[in-house]
Amino acid sequence: MSLSYPLLLVLGLLVAGGLSVGVVLVSRRRVAALTAAGLSLAGRRTRPLGLWFSLVGLVVLAVAVAGPAASLPVGRSAGTVILAMDVSNSMSADDVAPSRLAAAQQAALSFIDGQPDTVDIGVVGFDQGALTTSLPGADRAATKAAVQSLRVSGGTSLASAILGSLSAITGKPVAIGKDGALPDLGNWGSATIVLFSDGEDSGGGGSDVVTAASTLAQNAGVHIEAVGVGTANGTTVEIDGYRVHTALDADQLTAIAQTTGGSYHPASDAAELDGVASTIDLRLTVAKQDVPLAGGFIALALALLAVGALLNGVRTGRLV
Repeated sequence: MSLSYPLLLVLGLLVAGGLSVGVVLVSRRRVAALTAAGLSLAGRRTRPLGLWFSLVGLVVLAVAVAGPAASLPVGRSAGTVILAMDVSNSMSADDVAPSRLAAAQQAALSFIDGQPDTVDIGVVGFDQGALTTSLPGADRAATKAAVQSLRVSGGTSLASAILGSLSAITGKPVAIGKDGALPDLGNWGSATIVLFSDGEDSGGGGSDVVTAASTLAQNAGVHIEAVGVGTANGTTVEIDGYRVHTALDADQLTAIAQTTGGSYHPASDAAELDGVASTIDLRLTVAKQDVPLAGGFIALALALLAVGALLNGVRTGRLV
């Protein structure tokens, strides 16, 4: 237990100690006066319990005034969240109005607004590579600005999205070894990646690299919540003068989420996508937090003072 104002406790204890000494001296003088007057207290000895209860109540009240607090484990939503935003050319498709990217940005903004201050949020935009556009932090304005500044370009590398997000979480570059070896990132169990993508992957290495990146996140204790942006039927987009068909790959996103212990959240239209923010559950972490105890001490002090007054009234016929 800690005290915010220890000097007030010292002062309170000095006052209580002085009153205790005063009670003892008054009691002794009273006994001496009665003895000198020839009055005997034999068979009628009573102890001023009421006064002692009152004094203890004052001591407890002094502790309350000093601002006691205890560091207790408290469960709360906390940690780091990385919004991994797909900005590949396929995200310009309009099968989700006004476009996949615009709808994903709106959903991301809704997610940011719904998070407590204890959650640090960062943004990673990815196409064939990954770029951290906003480091994890509590500045919601900067995070929103990073989301709103994203523009479509290039292909899609889901592995780069995961590795870039892990880099943002750990604060150091994360890569898979040339021989496929996975680095030891330690445990980041309070971190979550929210992946907004249509699931189409055109990165080198194919599904094996995506699986390896997902396994690396799992080994680090990082959950990936995958949000599918697009429709199964898909549509066509124009890329470098060519018409290319693009459709949601829900199986790919589901596999990524399940590998890491996360969930897949389908969203086939803007309204459904905007509501995804409320379905993503962040894990509770247990953190030490100072909990004020003054209220409990005040209640105990008032109870002791009340008992003291009652006992004093019973013994003397008066409350004071």
